[in-house]
Amino acid sequence: MEEGAMAKELLPDAFWARIAPLLPPEPPKPKGGRPRVSDRAALTGILFVVRTGIPLGVLACRDGVWERDDVLAQAARLVPSGRLAQAAPGASRRAGPGRSHRLGPGRAGLRRGAGPGGGQETGKNPTDRGKQGTKRHLVVDAHGIPLAVLVSAANVHDSKMMLATVDAIEPIRAKTRGRPRRRPHKLHADKGYDYRHLRLALRKRRIIPRIARCGVEPKNRLGRYRWVVERTLSWLNRFRRLKIRYEHRADIHLAFLQLGCALISLRFLG
Repeated sequence: MEEGAMAKELLPDAFWARIAPLLPPEPPKPKGGRPRVSDRAALTGILFVVRTGIPLGVLACRDGVWERDDVLAQAARLVPSGRLAQAAPGASRRAGPGRSHRLGPGRAGLRRGAGPGGGQETGKNPTDRGKQGTKRHLVVDAHGIPLAVLVSAANVHDSKMMLATVDAIEPIRAKTRGRPRRRPHKLHADKGYDYRHLRLALRKRRIIPRIARCGVEPKNRLGRYRWVVERTLSWLNRFRRLKIRYEHRADIHLAFLQLGCALISLRFLG
């Protein structure tokens, strides 16, 4: 995509300044070939796809951006190293009172799978007549800023992905000197995570578990902290490409999710 007013709106200079140092270098081409478009143009095209949900083939025809070489390939190269997650401003902003000491894992991220044949990290959705689906696991702070996101099959229980999602939190810069904080002080979760081994694992990580107990906590208080996570999930669904999963490859779908989280974090800074 050409750099015009629309491109500047999709990818502001401040956001590009954070992402540019994290992008991997262009791989060598011993046999030559078509020169790759600029990283900023390719990323602008990716953001346009995330926001509008336009098919990648249509984007390639309109703007001269190749679907496989310029969009999907660059998105897939960002995920293995975790560099795309580092671009989220919320993951590196300074921690203030009431910001990063209370977090909650999201559990209601059920989405339809990628076509009738499914794809990576898909499974039968028990809440949608066994259709292939994907579940999102999200950790946010007290204000709803996403700190970590993972994907799994729709038939994977939420509790099995809780520790992996917590461990995926990037370091957070604090006002004091020393090692960047990687763990929250407390973690709120609903009754779906009420397991003794999860409480013990959180305490070993020096995290105070605030998990609702089955048969003890009243139902009318479950939404006191959970609504923050549900609101962030609804923000992600505003990006049309994320509302329904179209990608068969899980790493590309995760890259789109991480970009959505980075855009949400950018709004808090604006």
